Amino acid sequence: MYDCQSLPVVEVVNTGTTFLETTTTSSSREDGAQIQLVYNKSEHIPLKDFAAEIRGGKDIKEFILSALVLLDVQDTSIGDLLEIILRRIKQTNQPHNGGTITSPSLSVSNATTTMISNTVSSIASGHRENLNIEEIKQALFVNDRVRILAKTLQATTATETNWTYDQSWLAIMCTSPSILKRHVAIARLKNPCNLGRNCQEARFIVFILSPMKEKGTKNFLETGRTFATIFADIELRAKLLKAATQQEFISIIDKHTDNLMEQQTALTRSSLPDPFDDINTNAEASKDKIYYFPIPSDICMDLSRRLPHYLSDYYDIFQTHRGPQKVLSTAVFLYFACLLPSIAFGVLNSQATNNQISVPKAVASQCLGGIFFSIFAGQPLIVVMTTAPLTLYVKVIYTLCYWYELDFRQTYALVGLWNSFFLILYSIFGVSKIMKWSTRSTEEIFALFVSIAFLVDASRHIYKNFSLTYSTVACEQHDEYWEKYEINKSAMMNLTGEFLQKPCLRDSSLLYLLLALGTVWLGTFLYKFKQTPYLTSAKRELLTDYALPVSVIIMSLIGSILFNQINLPSFTMDSGHIFVMVKFKSINIKQIIGTGVLGFSLSLLMFLDQNIAGAINIINEKFLYRLKKGKAFHVDLFVIAILNGLLSLFGLTWMHGALPLSPLHVKVLADTEERVEQGHIQSVIVKVRETRLTALISHIFIGMSLLMRHVLKGIPMPVLDGLFLYLALTSLDGNQFFERVTLFFTEQAAYPPNHYIRQVPQRKIHLFTFLQLIQLSILCILGFSPILYTKLILPIWLVAMVAFRYRILPKIIATKYLRALDQRL
Repeated sequence: MYDCQSLPVVEVVNTGTTFLETTTTSSSREDGAQIQLVYNKSEHIPLKDFAAEIRGGKDIKEFILSALVLLDVQDTSIGDLLEIILRRIKQTNQPHNGGTITSPSLSVSNATTTMISNTVSSIASGHRENLNIEEIKQALFVNDRVRILAKTLQATTATETNWTYDQSWLAIMCTSPSILKRHVAIARLKNPCNLGRNCQEARFIVFILSPMKEKGTKNFLETGRTFATIFADIELRAKLLKAATQQEFISIIDKHTDNLMEQQTALTRSSLPDPFDDINTNAEASKDKIYYFPIPSDICMDLSRRLPHYLSDYYDIFQTHRGPQKVLSTAVFLYFACLLPSIAFGVLNSQATNNQISVPKAVASQCLGGIFFSIFAGQPLIVVMTTAPLTLYVKVIYTLCYWYELDFRQTYALVGLWNSFFLILYSIFGVSKIMKWSTRSTEEIFALFVSIAFLVDASRHIYKNFSLTYSTVACEQHDEYWEKYEINKSAMMNLTGEFLQKPCLRDSSLLYLLLALGTVWLGTFLYKFKQTPYLTSAKRELLTDYALPVSVIIMSLIGSILFNQINLPSFTMDSGHIFVMVKFKSINIKQIIGTGVLGFSLSLLMFLDQNIAGAINIINEKFLYRLKKGKAFHVDLFVIAILNGLLSLFGLTWMHGALPLSPLHVKVLADTEERVEQGHIQSVIVKVRETRLTALISHIFIGMSLLMRHVLKGIPMPVLDGLFLYLALTSLDGNQFFERVTLFFTEQAAYPPNHYIRQVPQRKIHLFTFLQLIQLSILCILGFSPILYTKLILPIWLVAMVAFRYRILPKIIATKYLRALDQRL
């Protein structure tokens, strides 16, 4: 007899399933132990096409109303669970009151169990169905001793170099001669259940019971393929987990089936050849033909892709589960995540430009830029703000103005206008298309550089504070005084007055360090709280969403109220008029040409930063973040150009798409699913709520904060540095480059079961990581070097890294290994 166990439906890239055929034979050893042989055979099974295969939709409609539905079952033993299902099916099919089916109540380990009775008689062809439970249980497993399921379907996700199992659900199939018609049961487990190596965290069990002899389109495999296709959708499973009643559970599946049939039908129609078209093209390619001007076609394509979704960006989120709560929590997160860095970078710009770019101007710039971008951008999930590289660039411009005795505001405005001019050219001529050459490795190198920049800024502030308050002449005199005081107390009494005139402020430096580290510790603790078993899942998610604001508020209160007697460094919020337009006077041709060179270099930096932030969020839209409304790189670049041109005219800080805030913004708006593989927990994004409201609301409140300057001044500087550290550390989550760096210090037995670990030799992995470290080191040298002109080379080196990846690296590491190491999934 042949039994079967399967690898199932391929979910994203390769559409299909694998079916595993198993047979066993046994013999006995002298010690009485039984030797088992298990024969496995894998077979590819495609997903059900509900448009072409009419049986799929009929099966769902027929069985979903008669299926046995068990919600929040607490049993974790597959044997016990299947026996409960079989007994419920048998009781359902017992005749009562002239053949009418009854629904007897049954308590299952305190689980909430529900069932929709089938109004169709269980009598087929005039014979009563009599389920033989023991016979079915024997058919479910390989044999009594080997508790391996014989016939199963399970989703898999396949890429060019990777193959992983979807372990959150399992379809179990069985045939028996004692039944006359098909039965379907669906169980939602209260807690994840470990059903074996490839299914360690199942939340849904789909059970299909079929007669031995059945029509080919109605047999156990076709029925299982139908329900497996439905449950392969990660968004559907996320909705089913939130269903409170069996009616809601069934209606979700029913509605999802209708949507799937409509989508597949529309896709089939769109793929049919057009008899009036000589060349068959897809819908996306056909859009290219409607544009008569080839130069701005890329912007037009972006607009045609995003404009139909513009209004829905404002109200879609309220139609999702916990949508209003997500709007509030994400807006609060962005408020603190954008306001505090803008204050910190405003302090740096104020120090670098002699207060010509002040903190209030930085906050006003963040407010206007965020509102402008959230309204007009094509990809509203990207967060714009000033960044560390832009702060360094402003310092370069001010230094050059000081050397050559130029007016800083005029020069700053000219550089910004030149930058906007070049960015407009890039967007019109579709230069963003070259980002297809930017791979994951290049983007993660730059993302790690931004994280290092946050760490460097915070470390510099802490070091500066220690040098001013801890290792000072006054503290040395204090140490010397107390040493002498212990020797001769009476002789030192007359020096007390002089001693008190030079206080030692070591308490300030220690409190500075504690507040900075306390902010990052509390923030990361709450950020990871979702992975703990404490409280309920909803409360854990709530704490994770508010991790940043809670840590900032608590540490600010500790620093400004609990330790108000200790002096901490603060920043000024007084700068006079904020919106004063630059007046261009006495500008010569040399200054115009010189600012043009600086503007071109700045445009390269903004072009790369903006597109890398968009690429990390959008290029993986179908696989990583599951964004559905399309990309708009050229529109975003055009909006950034107009925005920075306006900001330059008023001497406000420039901004562009920022890392790591853009990916963090997406993650806060996402619903995730935890997956376990060989002891390693991975968080998979189920869906993302695409909206403009979160950025718009948060930046409106940032503008209102200018009316509460006395409150903002109460935020201690070490809390701002702690925020930098928090952003730097949380951005490392999911950075594959950083994960591979940690492999240098990780025991080989503890390596995570990532695809590149299985497919690439260890030496090649370490070599690839080492070459990335070299590129990162050069990037840090250029960015943090005290030599002024090295910072102007920074954008050029970013372009050189792309050339290195495609021209030199394939000669060092084989292409097949590079695909595994550098793939986006």
